Amino acid sequence: MSGAGPGSSAGADGRALTTLPKAHLHLHFTGSMRVGTVRELADEHGLRLPASLRGDYPPRFAAADERGWFRFQRLYDAARACVRGEADMRRIVREAALDDGAEGSRWLEIQVDPTSYAPFVGGITPALEIVLDEAAAVSALPEAASVAVVVAASRMRHPLEARTLARLAARHAGEGAGTVVGFGLSNDERRGDTAEFGTAFRIAHRAGLASVPHAGELLGAPAVAATLDATAPDRLGHGVRSVEDPRVLERVVGAGVALEVCPGSNVALGVYDDAASVPLRRLLDAGATVALGADDPLIFGSRLVDQYAIARDAHGIDDAGLAALARSSFAASRAPEEVRASALAAIDAWAGDPAPARADDTKGPHHPR
Repeated sequence: MSGAGPGSSAGADGRALTTLPKAHLHLHFTGSMRVGTVRELADEHGLRLPASLRGDYPPRFAAADERGWFRFQRLYDAARACVRGEADMRRIVREAALDDGAEGSRWLEIQVDPTSYAPFVGGITPALEIVLDEAAAVSALPEAASVAVVVAASRMRHPLEARTLARLAARHAGEGAGTVVGFGLSNDERRGDTAEFGTAFRIAHRAGLASVPHAGELLGAPAVAATLDATAPDRLGHGVRSVEDPRVLERVVGAGVALEVCPGSNVALGVYDDAASVPLRRLLDAGATVALGADDPLIFGSRLVDQYAIARDAHGIDDAGLAALARSSFAASRAPEEVRASALAAIDAWAGDPAPARADDTKGPHHPR
């Protein structure tokens, strides 16, 4: 997933989006993979990939209906099946950190469900510890984003499994790279009863972890309200459809719940017809804290910097507004204070620098720790 894309071009005032410091708060472990990596892993393990992860790339989804989601999930499962051990897991973490670093991310909170990889490494505990160990190691590289972890339970599994994951996450809770900083709930939000996962979130909350469940993408504002009630979130994965009920949006804003808005995946899944229809402006005008995210670059074919390009090109947000979005991403993050302070100063410098940055700079800056 490397190379120049829409986001590598300069902003409206000549500043390259790859040089804007960012925090990336919505990136899934399997979905972070480079397409070249998943192809190599499939070949190494003797597995077949769907055509849309081979030559017909990136995939296209018709609508956010059952068939559209099923196709997305089938591709995701095919990619996840290619991850067969510790070396594969470490490679994914390392490449995610380097790819994010190359487009200006200073801080990455990568989301992982360790049960998916447990059979290949001896259980959920070693699966999580492998990810954490590699996150700590790669974070020491100046060209990489610093990586922390969000442990995510699946709506498709029993809520008791979510409690087990919450306890595991709590044992590895921390405040910096190579630690667990949040607990989430992912997969098809039309499945499961959100209220039944409340106990797991209370376990995570007592450990000081951020509550970051998915809600408000495939379902509308009532699902957002139910998630607010059940999980007391600090952030919502997506949450864009809270705009469909002014009272729910007012609750989100009033509670200071940040929204991890992923325009590229919203359009790819057919939640909105095009990038201009994603209600980014409406959320910002309502006072919501927004952190842009890429969700699953492997599946949707766009990375974090491309989401900033969408904000600029489809929503007319100027460089000052893009800098504000970048500040919001750090405000909503669990980045340590020294990382946050350094990034905010660099964002101010980016926004205040009148000299155009190189529009073809896709290598990204090295940044101080």
